Amino acid sequence: MAGRSPDKLAAVRDAIGAPDDTALIVADAGDPASLKAMVGQTRSVISTVGPYQRYGAGLVAACVADGVDYFDLCGEPLWMRQMIDAHAASARSTGARILFSCGFDSLPFELGVFAVQEEAKKIFGAPASRVKGRIRDMSGTLSGGTAASTWATFAAAAQDLSLVALLKDPFSLTPGFEGPKQPRGNKPLFDEDLGSWTAPFVMATINTRNVHRSNMLLNFRYGKDFVYDEMVLTGPGEQGEANARQLVAAVNAERMSGAGKLKSGDGPSKAMQESGFYDLLFVAIAPDGRQVRAAVKGDRDPGYGSTAKMISECAICLLRDAPDVPAGIWTPGAAMQHSLIKRLVDHAGLTFGVEK
Repeated sequence: MAGRSPDKLAAVRDAIGAPDDTALIVADAGDPASLKAMVGQTRSVISTVGPYQRYGAGLVAACVADGVDYFDLCGEPLWMRQMIDAHAASARSTGARILFSCGFDSLPFELGVFAVQEEAKKIFGAPASRVKGRIRDMSGTLSGGTAASTWATFAAAAQDLSLVALLKDPFSLTPGFEGPKQPRGNKPLFDEDLGSWTAPFVMATINTRNVHRSNMLLNFRYGKDFVYDEMVLTGPGEQGEANARQLVAAVNAERMSGAGKLKSGDGPSKAMQESGFYDLLFVAIAPDGRQVRAAVKGDRDPGYGSTAKMISECAICLLRDAPDVPAGIWTPGAAMQHSLIKRLVDHAGLTFGVEK
């Protein structure tokens, strides 16, 4: 376990019942020498230091330089693109495997698309060029770290207006590739394919980018004409429309007030984490209108309880189950595919299922 304070590390070690001889390593994001010393003692690092654009670049650089595997929870596409541009070639040469977005940003969505496309190949004979990600239900709360990351991204774009176009680009994480026009997903819409009103989903900005990167890393397994969006299902009829508009208003109010009050380290209680859940639907649509549906469900609060298990299993999976994954900068689903799905089902409380 590594962090800035040996006393706090010892307290966490004792609180979780880890062995007394668990190594405690003092390292600080602002001290490159300490990061180098830490990285030199391990084969892989899990980082939860967001906002990563403030505290993460030094550790990525240290892992790349030493050929050490790296896992994080990043949902900051501008910073991720900067890291891809800066380190992709070096990681391939040193043997480092860098995996961003190993939590609710964006693993269930990336793997949900992967799972429904695997089923589409069986039913349609080929992957679908159109997939919809839909949030059917979710219980959880925003973390201080997520709020800080969001505000840091907005601040970076405000200071450098050239970043605004990159932030809006659905292919910002696929350098060298620009796919077809994608749905904007920025207002309530009625979804004819599902017979329900939908509202914008706050995490779509990062999830859709990671899904497109995953497609590229899989040698465009879903095709170069692949279209994907994410929305929240709010129900049919007038009530569904009202629900969608209320959700938009609530999210806007949260962005303007509540999110700004949260500090890094704030988050849901243990009881809220354990009672939380999520239910995600992925719909692959063939050109003739046929559908294949797959669901991904998690048994804990998405941002903490489930995310903690997901990122841990990503690190274990790459080390134990997928040691031959080549060096480079990956999405976790593209890197580990079926091996990761199995591990998440067996150990992280996720379920993947085909629906009729």
